[in-house]
Amino acid sequence: MTLIHDPELFRTVGTYLGVPQTWDLAGARAAIVGLPFDTGRHPRRVGARNGPAAIRAMSTDNVRRYRPELAQPFDPVAALGLVDCGDVPLRPGDVDDAIERGARAIARVVGAGAVPLGLGGDGLTSLPVIKAVAARHPGLCVLHFDSHTDAYPDPAGGNRIQVDPATTFAHAADQGWVDARRSLHVGMRGLTYVPGVFAYTEGLGYGVVTMDTARALGAEAFAARVRALMGERPVYLCFDMDVFDPSVAPGVYTPAWGGFSAAEGLAFVRALAGLDIVGCDVNTTSPDYDVQGLTAWLAATVVYEVLWLLCVRFGLAPR
Repeated sequence: MTLIHDPELFRTVGTYLGVPQTWDLAGARAAIVGLPFDTGRHPRRVGARNGPAAIRAMSTDNVRRYRPELAQPFDPVAALGLVDCGDVPLRPGDVDDAIERGARAIARVVGAGAVPLGLGGDGLTSLPVIKAVAARHPGLCVLHFDSHTDAYPDPAGGNRIQVDPATTFAHAADQGWVDARRSLHVGMRGLTYVPGVFAYTEGLGYGVVTMDTARALGAEAFAARVRALMGERPVYLCFDMDVFDPSVAPGVYTPAWGGFSAAEGLAFVRALAGLDIVGCDVNTTSPDYDVQGLTAWLAATVVYEVLWLLCVRFGLAPR
């Protein structure tokens, strides 16, 4: 083999922040995994299957590795040995396959000792990541940022749960993958097709924090509430991009006015330092509805902030 690679002459294309694409996770504490999937049940908007590619593209265009306000340079990407495992080959609309195949792929990452960082895909793509992470971390808590609980009752009624992006966390609770009593849905707001959504979600055991309540608390007080609830338990962080206001994240699955500004949302993520985050996904970036890549860029920035949280968790970040 003749290796001609020279970082001054060639650069990686198509991975998050240009990190190596590899399936060798030796030395990697975290790994990016794309989940390019649409359920196809939204009445108007599809296209989140293209979210992983858009997030990766905007990461290499607009995200940098260093924070100049720090007294010392620190690269969380290098510190974690971050790699990109590419995409799981999923068939849009095939829900059962997406959950099972996605979970098998994520289980490989978890089994290798790396924290999986999923790039969605619509909101259903949280399920395969949660399923795989929960198998390794019993008692998993979920911290779900979104404008919707995604724990809706089945429109057909009864005890059946039709698995789709609106019932993601109802299904996760039904399967026993998460400890709903120690989990929170944050950023809830907007209008719904059905009544009683919050009551149904709370009936599953989850806590609901509306956007008005989160904003009134502020990032630090909110984070203190999360720590009091979840303590040292393993935490799964799910970030649906429509928790942001459409003015800063227009390219999402179901936009709702009154969401976080970019500064507010990123501050809430940063305030979570110290949680035992064992898995994460950033979902619902729909490039077809984006404006100049704003949503994908913000999603790539959220991923970067999660890398910092992992560095704190592993004791790698500077004081």
